[in-house]
Amino acid sequence: MTESITPPPNLVQQWDYEGTAMFCPEYQQHLTARAAQWGADMELEACCEWLSGCGCESYGRELRAARRHNPPSLKEQAMERCSDYIDPDGIIRRALEALPDD
Repeated sequence: MTESITPPPNLVQQWDYEGTAMFCPEYQQHLTARAAQWGADMELEACCEWLSGCGCESYGRELRAARRHNPPSLKEQAMERCSDYIDPDGIIRRALEALPDD
């Protein structure tokens, strides 16, 4: 039987700090993206665990390496964090976008 990939309520509540998603569509989009990523991560881990249980542990590691790329750059992490804060004029985001990608 397949378990639901719906995030548990306590995780949704953690993502929706003080109910800000109701007032900020950009934040709602951020929440949706995080929920989708969470679901994809749970599915990948379930597949890797299943492969390990079949005696194919190396296949699980290879699958994880193929489906999850390098960690995001410092700039990408900062852009992601920027989504967590209200930036009505977009100053923080524009400053981050102006930085080189390396």
